[in-house]
Amino acid sequence: MVNRITVGELATNCWIVPIPQTGGKCILVDPGGDGDIIIARLGKLLFRPAYIALTHAHFDHIAALPDIAAAYPDAKIAIHRAEASKLGPGSLELHRRDFAAAGASSYIDAFFAAYADRGMEMPEGSVLLDEGDALGPFRVLHLPGHSPGSIGLLWEEEKILLSGDTLFRAGVGRTDLPDGDWGLLNASLERLFKLEGDIQVYPGHGETTTIGRERAR
Repeated sequence: MVNRITVGELATNCWIVPIPQTGGKCILVDPGGDGDIIIARLGKLLFRPAYIALTHAHFDHIAALPDIAAAYPDAKIAIHRAEASKLGPGSLELHRRDFAAAGASSYIDAFFAAYADRGMEMPEGSVLLDEGDALGPFRVLHLPGHSPGSIGLLWEEEKILLSGDTLFRAGVGRTDLPDGDWGLLNASLERLFKLEGDIQVYPGHGETTTIGRERAR
């Protein structure tokens, strides 16, 4: 049901989740690079994104957004309202600040130079998410800590959690980037560990896991 493409230099997991009973529509989560590969996979699967959902706005999760938005202009770009300022024209400097702190400023500069050469900007969010909102079959969980507007997407019926960079297999999100907060991240993790243990976790990087496995670490 959940399709993964690992994209970009930071090996970000981009997830494709079909929306039941919509005739081939899907939610595309975290297009972090390699837009041509993502578009080709969507074509092979015969899916069109109804939503491009961003678990947060760090650049390794949004780098292919301009290409995907151009290819699918009807898709709505969904992001937590606390991250919305990191999309749209003029967002380059915010991303350069974040990635310079991580020692990866050349990575972001190369991507933005490529878009500038083609006259493309980072598109704005069209759906600003809050805690408890519905996005297709998913419920939005606000999970601050890794970033202020980090979210998880929980499909309770199918026991699927797209956790972004909050929770990994045998790891958790970093908080040393600007706006990271370990106290908030720890609270978000405690919240996730109260979920059912057999919920499958699909993280922003690395392999899948379960809530039970990570709770027991």
